Amino acid sequence: MPKKNLHHPLAIRLAHWLNAFAIGCMLMSGWAIYNASPIFGFKFPPWATLGGWLGGAIAWHFAAMWLLVLNGLFYLLYGIFSGHFRRQLLPLRARDVLNDASQALRFRLPHQAGVYNAVQKLLYWGVIALGVLVVLSGLSLWKPVQLELLSDLFGGFDFARKVHFAAMAGIAAFVAIHLLLVAIVPKTLLAMITGGTDNKQSTP
Repeated sequence: MPKKNLHHPLAIRLAHWLNAFAIGCMLMSGWAIYNASPIFGFKFPPWATLGGWLGGAIAWHFAAMWLLVLNGLFYLLYGIFSGHFRRQLLPLRARDVLNDASQALRFRLPHQAGVYNAVQKLLYWGVIALGVLVVLSGLSLWKPVQLELLSDLFGGFDFARKVHFAAMAGIAAFVAIHLLLVAIVPKTLLAMITGGTDNKQSTP
């Protein structure tokens, strides 16, 4: 009899939606914290922030941070030990990225459910790296005295703020691209909710 093959296992779907919630909270509360002491010549509009005031924004930010850290650790461990990273995000070759990017820019890149193209692989590895960077730079801002070595690694408190902001901006850009791709191929959203299935013939 045919058997169903999930595109997205339950563990990946849970991690995805928890990350989506945590990142949304961190971005909006982070923008509120930034507005209290901006380092560039602009502020974020109040409707795009979370927390209502600096203390409330900080409370939201740290609560979401721990959710992001714990869920991120679960995702990384599951991805390594289940073989998810090896199957879905590897191999990653420069020539494949260039080829897929060229096809995507011409709107000719085919989509196969449950299979990541080279550009998607690169973006996922990139956002994982940005997630690690935003957490480490955030910790150096939270405890600059207790974590002095970490703070020094980021060039001190003031420069660490810029690193943290840049990592946040990179994650926000990833989210924007991700949402755009979902809008272009909306069936991918349903697959991330239900798991998505293919019918495959079982071996005797």
